[in-house]
Amino acid sequence: MAHCRVRLEISQLESLNISSPKRNRNMQTGWERFFPYYAGYPEIFVEDLLGSAGLPANSVVFDPWNGSGTSTLVASRLGHKAIGLDINPVMVVIARARMLPPSEADSLVPLALTISTKTPRRVAVVANDPLEEWFVPATAAKIRQIEGAIRQSTVGGTTPPGCVVDIGRISGLAATLYLGLFATCRSLSHARRSTNPTWMRKPRSDAQKTVAPVGEVTQVFVDNVRAMAAELAATEKSKPAVPPWVIEVADTTSTELSPSSVDFVVTSPPYCTRIDYTAATRIELAILAPILPEAREELSRNMVGSIRVPIKEIVPSVLWGRACNEFLKQVKDHDSKASSTYYYRTHLDYFDKISKSLSRISSALRPGGVACLVVQDSYYKEIHNDLPAIVVEMCESQNLRLGRREDFRFNRSMMRVNRHTKIYGRPSVPTEAVLCFEKVS
Repeated sequence: MAHCRVRLEISQLESLNISSPKRNRNMQTGWERFFPYYAGYPEIFVEDLLGSAGLPANSVVFDPWNGSGTSTLVASRLGHKAIGLDINPVMVVIARARMLPPSEADSLVPLALTISTKTPRRVAVVANDPLEEWFVPATAAKIRQIEGAIRQSTVGGTTPPGCVVDIGRISGLAATLYLGLFATCRSLSHARRSTNPTWMRKPRSDAQKTVAPVGEVTQVFVDNVRAMAAELAATEKSKPAVPPWVIEVADTTSTELSPSSVDFVVTSPPYCTRIDYTAATRIELAILAPILPEAREELSRNMVGSIRVPIKEIVPSVLWGRACNEFLKQVKDHDSKASSTYYYRTHLDYFDKISKSLSRISSALRPGGVACLVVQDSYYKEIHNDLPAIVVEMCESQNLRLGRREDFRFNRSMMRVNRHTKIYGRPSVPTEAVLCFEKVS
């Protein structure tokens, strides 16, 4: 009987429709235009996967690195219960905004017009406002006035200073207005962008800070919300996201769902490319500062793939697999500067967090359930970091058996951003693998 069950699940994995997981800028339509996100995959990738999985209605679909919310949006539209977690509050706001039903489109512009001119009272203040790292005081003050009005009108800004707000509970309207303010600040600080899509250059002096008249800030904010309302209204004929869905701020290394409560996992863990994902959302984190439970520096340290040296000592585990431990040994033994110290320790931190996260995912997945992970390889100097192979070995130690792998290669990647990597003679085109596992009992 057990043999027949396994054969059935292998057949299920073989029948999955796996399209390209690479996000195409030309496919970023609708609300995706208001927050272009480097990482992640397109909606069609999730639609193809879930549409071919043969899941019954109300199945539970889980994304532990939910990012901008593509998995939760598509799963909900298809009639499944969607659960999305992300450690970055900015991404949770964006994901919750994407779930706003089209019926709310008409209320957005009137709200934006009221908020843009409202002087909030009794809202939590921000000492040494981080917005002033990017904008001159007058511009920062206007942005904060709009943020404070959003907080007071839709979030609960009358809470005493120092009291945080549960980002995973704010309404879709509040999230959408915050998204409009995110887009406004990105538009106004256009000169601060760099060739690296995950990085926003910080001004080096007051003279480099963004100057925008109060009226311009207001106009850009209202225009953004108006455009978002139009995009939302245009989707009215398509199937909207339906409850129940859950999108919350959570750390994948420590958050546990109920055992065997998830039917399908579709996700992409942060790549091991030493990217500080909080750097891409510095301005947005500055906007949300009054309602956040921790500083950006602490958030950066807690993220998978942090570029900060871990505080605690981490020892490699046999559960990480042969490929991982061999790679770590090569990094530690490399003769380049800081390989045996900084780079070795940050890689230890990455694999420790990935291993803990995969353990949580396996626990949540029901026996016979499926997990599809998008994973990309990389290099440290000339040393190949075969992350897909490492993840496969880690998953095997967590009762997740690989049933299918599809590889994709892309010319557009972060490997091409740093021209100095050419000296190592390594391939400039990475492999992005879609790994499909089944949970074995």
